[in-house]
Amino acid sequence: MASSAGDRFLRQLSASNGGDYDGGCGLQQGYGGGGRRGSRRWSKKRAAAAARGYGVKQGEASAARKRVMVVVDESSGAKHAMMWALTHVASKGDFLTLLHVLPHSGSGRGEEASSLANSLGTLCKASRPEVEVEALVIQGPKLATVLSQVKKLEASVLVLSQSKPSPYCWLGCLLRSSSEEFVGQCINQAECLTLAVRKQSKGVGGYLISTRWQKNFWLLA
Repeated sequence: MASSAGDRFLRQLSASNGGDYDGGCGLQQGYGGGGRRGSRRWSKKRAAAAARGYGVKQGEASAARKRVMVVVDESSGAKHAMMWALTHVASKGDFLTLLHVLPHSGSGRGEEASSLANSLGTLCKASRPEVEVEALVIQGPKLATVLSQVKKLEASVLVLSQSKPSPYCWLGCLLRSSSEEFVGQCINQAECLTLAVRKQSKGVGGYLISTRWQKNFWLLA
């Protein structure tokens, strides 16, 4: 079966990190002794188990449909990350899950959030009708909700938007915004390949991609 553009991109990205994308079950990454906690997530054993979870044999993992989850909100950065995931990661027949998490204190925003998620889902479906799109609005703590949904839905790839660093944080400022902290926690804790995406300015072009192994990888596409 010929590789799709999304799978080709993930293989290219994993190759630059010294890993091997298995076509729907994650990124297989080898570590020596003393590797960080969680490195076993990308072992061949875990990849084979993920393939069985999709109802395919180990040798047929590349034919499995993957689930790409995107954390969305009302920001332009989240929309850019969503469209990037749609064009660069999702392949024909894949599932694209748009997850909008509301804090407990924002109970009055439920209708507005549902409308936003549905409009983003409609945009994705119009752009790539061959991708299965679903929108979820869940109330709860953001990090815990995202991590639990990744595990529950067996997402293969999690895509997040990363904001531009504050100009006031210079000379290695130790203070990070809550958004930056959230992205970092997802990258390190989510049980799937996690990509943080930021669209560059028009004068520069392309995107900056961060993973567990590489920060601000410039993708000119």
